[in-house]
Amino acid sequence: MAFPKTYENDQRIRSALDRAIELGETGVAVAAYRRGELIVDAFAGKANPQSGAAVTKDTIFPIFSVTKGVTALAVHIQAERGHLSVHDPISKHWPEFGCNGKENTTIEQALSHRAGIPQMPADITPELMHDWQWMVEKIAKFTPLFPPGEANAYHVLVWGWILGEVVCRTDPKRRRFDVFVREEICGPLGLNDGFFLGVPDSELHRVAVLSGGNAFPIQDDHGISPSAVFPGSEVHNLSIVQQTVDPGAGAIANAGSVARIFALLAEGGELDGVRLLSRERVAGLNKIREGAHDQDKILPIPVWFGAAGFWLGGEPGASDPLVGDHREIIYSPGAGGSVAWADIRDRISVAICHNNMDTPLILEPERTFAPIVAAVREIIKDLEGN
Repeated sequence: MAFPKTYENDQRIRSALDRAIELGETGVAVAAYRRGELIVDAFAGKANPQSGAAVTKDTIFPIFSVTKGVTALAVHIQAERGHLSVHDPISKHWPEFGCNGKENTTIEQALSHRAGIPQMPADITPELMHDWQWMVEKIAKFTPLFPPGEANAYHVLVWGWILGEVVCRTDPKRRRFDVFVREEICGPLGLNDGFFLGVPDSELHRVAVLSGGNAFPIQDDHGISPSAVFPGSEVHNLSIVQQTVDPGAGAIANAGSVARIFALLAEGGELDGVRLLSRERVAGLNKIREGAHDQDKILPIPVWFGAAGFWLGGEPGASDPLVGDHREIIYSPGAGGSVAWADIRDRISVAICHNNMDTPLILEPERTFAPIVAAVREIIKDLEGN
């Protein structure tokens, strides 16, 4: 039996998206790759619930910490090219960072949320967050809240500027981080109109309007996720935030572009003749971090995180079961529920984007993404039997 290359109009996907809307989603998009081929790229619902504008193929969604997976890829590209080692102290490449107890903090410790500086700069505002130089100058002067390398403390927002500045400092061309990602990841993969770190004026009309997601149950005594820049709809519907280069939580993209980036990882570092990482390096992306079983100091949930900048699959009670159940899965979830993963063993990638940030609270009768993932897996099963 022959199958079409993509399943945009497959009734299982259409029904699953409709079910997600019925369960509470506003607008939603899903894309999936199998063995380097795009097999699903579909969408449903409203991009703007106020105006009634529908999600289209051109709609781009804020994806929050899904961004971290792309930033981690940028760091590993620099390692692949010999511009850094993840075991280097950050201060080797960013001398100003090496003060106040951070002198020996390594890139891997930052990747794995063990750098001990999860706080954002004091008095942060969207306008100041938009100012890259202001951000990195403030971060360089931080004093750790936790001894570097000794505690798991999820760096909700600041993570992106730490690793983003490392990429900039190790780039022989000294490009801005957004330019590096555009030229070294998006360009080679053909994604320049579907993935943005800082949305240009001409594309702002494509951004889905968010709702909800304006609270999270953490005890924030250290300004880790301050209200002025909180990763929820109130802040991220602001155009200045949508145009901020935020490598930890600020990408705005369509599902197809995110799935394609993760497909490169699922394919061992090469997709359609574009190789960005070696197979050996990709095989190490699921390395477990130090203190993996220690409770995170910031997040109240189990956090099964790796050393390379990704959440890891296959840990009962900690890994998200939607992404799969084995150890060769790396994934990046975002505030409000957006998610992308690469299944390196089975050569599958999936990305799901949406704009109702309150739907992660929906667990009964099922999670809103559950029917979508089930439909994707049915299609993969069919293809494997073809």
